[in-house]
Amino acid sequence: MRLDARSTCLADFARTADLLPGADLPWLARLRKDALDQFAQRGFPTRRDEDWKYTSVAALEQADVHVTAHGRAGSHAAAQVLANRCELAGDVGHVLVFHDGRYAPWLSAVGRLPSGARLASLADALEAAPEALQPYLVQETHASAFGALNAAFMADGAFLHLQRGTVLEAPVHLLFISTQPGCTHHVRNVIVAEAGAQATVIEHYAGVDGAAYFNNVVTRIVAAENAAITHHKLQQEGGGAFHVAGIEVAQQRDSRLASCSIAFGAALARTDIATAFEGRGCEASLDGLYLAGGTQHVDHHTRIDHRQPHGTSREHYRGVLGGEARAVFNGKVIVRPGAQKTDACQTNHNLLLSRDAEVDTKPELEIYADDVKCNHGATVGQLDEAQLFYLRSRGIDAVVARSLLVQAFAQDVIERIRVASLRTRLETILSGRLGELR
Repeated sequence: MRLDARSTCLADFARTADLLPGADLPWLARLRKDALDQFAQRGFPTRRDEDWKYTSVAALEQADVHVTAHGRAGSHAAAQVLANRCELAGDVGHVLVFHDGRYAPWLSAVGRLPSGARLASLADALEAAPEALQPYLVQETHASAFGALNAAFMADGAFLHLQRGTVLEAPVHLLFISTQPGCTHHVRNVIVAEAGAQATVIEHYAGVDGAAYFNNVVTRIVAAENAAITHHKLQQEGGGAFHVAGIEVAQQRDSRLASCSIAFGAALARTDIATAFEGRGCEASLDGLYLAGGTQHVDHHTRIDHRQPHGTSREHYRGVLGGEARAVFNGKVIVRPGAQKTDACQTNHNLLLSRDAEVDTKPELEIYADDVKCNHGATVGQLDEAQLFYLRSRGIDAVVARSLLVQAFAQDVIERIRVASLRTRLETILSGRLGELR
């Protein structure tokens, strides 16, 4: 995106629009055009925008990355290596792999699904039954310029639809692999759980280290009455990558959401997570862990909107930073008028391993009801010298002692994950990264 990045995006659309999935659907063509118009009016965010005050996308605008034509992909050999490296063995029953933004059936393995479950790529669903997707794609306004850009260019992703009462016992692993430098992938995932349905989804991004590419992701989750969705997002992009993601959740009465966002990779990573309680008795737990070293920049913005009474939310994010890395956490909890008996708690704790690392944390509460129980807090600190001294006095090497304390700090989030294979994967990645975060 050199020179005028906005003009580059418009030119990319003119070049690729007829090749995008569902190009022959009038309603989708209108949706894409409206979204592109919204993006053209907004342009990319700047630091004058409050939500982007601490995160600059100037490097992304200057990067030479473009949307590619349908079907173009990078190295199949590299994709195979990454798929093997990122495999979650054991308790994962369904694997959908996307190679450079396109579904790769040759790398995927979908197990036996119950009769009320449908799992497919977005592109395939648009071709086979577009009417099933239409209600979840149509959107008049978009939360951000990146969301509008995604709506205009969305090409592929995962579509999971669970009918009433359907329980998906085995987790679904959605693996997005990037191997081709200079490419932009607009990924759209749709997860729909009808009344009483349950599922666990792991959304995983990995790429070739050092390659400059851009993943722009939107995941929409609809949880109907008494539905339960567990959603884990693991961002493990290559060191030269840009990653911007939005997770948008709508919860109906007595539904439950468990979200965990793990950010380990990318030069620039931003994840927005928003859930709205549209019925009474909703529950949401938002956990997160981010590790950043070198000159990495990682940003999480979360929003829990208590619109109805008797809602419960818990939010717990932790960050570990070394080198000259920078992190941003902005967590907002809104309690609307009439949302009585709301119970909300939010914390953000950060560990700085170097003098040049920096974090901007901003937990927020907006309360417009009086019968509520809400609290929030944030901390930024370094390793406890007393704890280090204690470990050293027991004959433990200084490097090992530091690693043990950092692992214990991060483990508070990792141990909340119930998928054993994912938990093991995160512990392995964490151990491998600790030497870099100094």
